[in-house]
Amino acid sequence: MANTYTTQQGETWDLIALREMGSEKYMSQLMEANYAHRETVIFSAGIVLVIPQITTPIPTTLPPWKR
Repeated sequence: MANTYTTQQGETWDLIALREMGSEKYMSQLMEANYAHRETVIFSAGIVLVIPQITTPIPTTLPPWKR
């Protein structure tokens, strides 16, 4: 089951990605998961967005005790 988020007046994609997903770098994944709202720059209140699951790959360059 996907997580959802209901926007507040004045929020932007990067702010939602930071608050809900932990980093602004996930903004593009958030936008892809909510394609119908892709042209929105500043949200009005009450828009329900899907928050995609982010899987972070384990870097293979780390030593085994840090993986």
